[in-house]
Amino acid sequence: MTENGLFSISGFARYSRTTRDTLLHYDRIGLLSPTSRGENNYRYYSANQLTVVNVIRALQRLGMTLEEIKALKDRRTPKLTDAVLEQQIEKIDSKIDEWLLARKLLLTIRDMIHSVSEVDENVISIQYMPAEAIILGDLNDFSRKRELYDALLDFYQQTSKKYPQLDLNYPVWAVFSEEQVKKGVPSLPERFYFHNPEGQDKRPASLYAVGYSRGGYGQTEELYKKMRDYIDASGFEICGNTYEEYPLNEVCIAEDNNYLIRIMITVREK
Repeated sequence: MTENGLFSISGFARYSRTTRDTLLHYDRIGLLSPTSRGENNYRYYSANQLTVVNVIRALQRLGMTLEEIKALKDRRTPKLTDAVLEQQIEKIDSKIDEWLLARKLLLTIRDMIHSVSEVDENVISIQYMPAEAIILGDLNDFSRKRELYDALLDFYQQTSKKYPQLDLNYPVWAVFSEEQVKKGVPSLPERFYFHNPEGQDKRPASLYAVGYSRGGYGQTEELYKKMRDYIDASGFEICGNTYEEYPLNEVCIAEDNNYLIRIMITVREK
């Protein structure tokens, strides 16, 4: 800084966290010129211009071109500047909302991966599991030769109408009733649910028989047989819904026949 409180172009570039070339370009297009020039034709900038540089760079990051920023500068008034800044603030708020939604989704997927990082996939166990937030769909309709895809499409449409502001990009898993699991290997879910931390519904806190296997979607026949035998041999009985999840799926597993399947069957002691 000079004795009269001005910055050389190199010093100004350093304090404004930009570059000398950028400042030269701003000067050439008439966007930001030096406060003064020395006898040696060196450019000098004032501390007040630091704010101007920061605003220019912020507007650039939001997508405004230098031409648009210069046009604002050339005809700037408090009213016009206020209107432009308000528009850009709205863009920031929108981006913040998008990033927060993305963060919640990525955290949920990361937590699913962490939840099975240390499990023994060959062990079936009885565990108390706390309640967990989910978005539970209506009863599925498989009448009139409707297929699994039809019910899944209904689930997305119904949930979208019920929660128009909610992100629907979360994993979708299946709920099977007590009767379905007791009869054998269930194939058509009674309901679907989103594994969503903002869900208004709950997977109940309860004792669950928990088992794992590897395979593709729906390849659960052998695991259900093992789990029913284990539940009976351990002195428990099925007493509620079963939740079928795929915590390691196509997001993190390349082979579609090697997903990690987790089945949680609500149980109680006999």
